[in-house]
Amino acid sequence: MSEWVTKMQAVIKTGNLPAAVAQIKATTSSKDLRQLQAALEKAQTLARLPAVATAINDQLIALASPRLSRSP
Repeated sequence: MSEWVTKMQAVIKTGNLPAAVAQIKATTSSKDLRQLQAALEKAQTLARLPAVATAINDQLIALASPRLSRSP
């Protein structure tokens, strides 16, 4: 488990959900997101936090989509 996942679990445990959602939306690692999702499911926390679950799913979809190229 990465350091980011551990920190995110602590943020979620403190109840600072807006900060957790903001950090989830800012991450660029789908591996970390999957680890966070698995850890929250194992702790049976994800079902009680629909905003966090939605943010994780949305960011996983965004990271899986092809990126727009800005080259001329």
